[in-house]
Amino acid sequence: MKRNIIILVLLVVAAGAVIYNQAGDNIQAVFTQEKPLPTETGAKAGLLAPTFTLKGMDDKTYAGGGARDKAMVVNFWASWCEPCKQEAPELDKLAEEYADELEIYGVNVSKYDNEKKARQFVKDFELRYPILLDPKGEVFEELYKGQVFPTNVLIDRNGVIQEIILGAPDPKDLRKKVAKLLK
Repeated sequence: MKRNIIILVLLVVAAGAVIYNQAGDNIQAVFTQEKPLPTETGAKAGLLAPTFTLKGMDDKTYAGGGARDKAMVVNFWASWCEPCKQEAPELDKLAEEYADELEIYGVNVSKYDNEKKARQFVKDFELRYPILLDPKGEVFEELYKGQVFPTNVLIDRNGVIQEIILGAPDPKDLRKKVAKLLK
């Protein structure tokens, strides 16, 4: 009898160890992140996006950077920029198509532009996503180290820059990059 109890206890312990090991693997897989979030902020893929607050053409205040409910594309542009004119319709389509998952902020770097012309640009292209004004170029130059128009910064929901695109990408390439960003 005593021997049967010892065998039973050993079987229960062994079964428990197998169950724990299996559950442990599953729990670990659920709660383990592939790579830790960065702690450094900067204008470079793999770093946390610099935070900013700018006023929009609609007189609302908008904030960028940091973790959020949606992924984000920050598009720095100027009204005189030909590639900006080429990509504006595609950005508007993406903003509408992915409205539940993606925020697009168009940042007019007013230091290098004219607000009246920028407003006309928005009207001409019927842009419906928020257009922000960077009157001194501080967000573009200082925070994001911008040098060319357009510059698109793709930021995931965790606030991490996934890619910085200099110049206007081919619309198909931009769509692929946005789809990857939303995964």
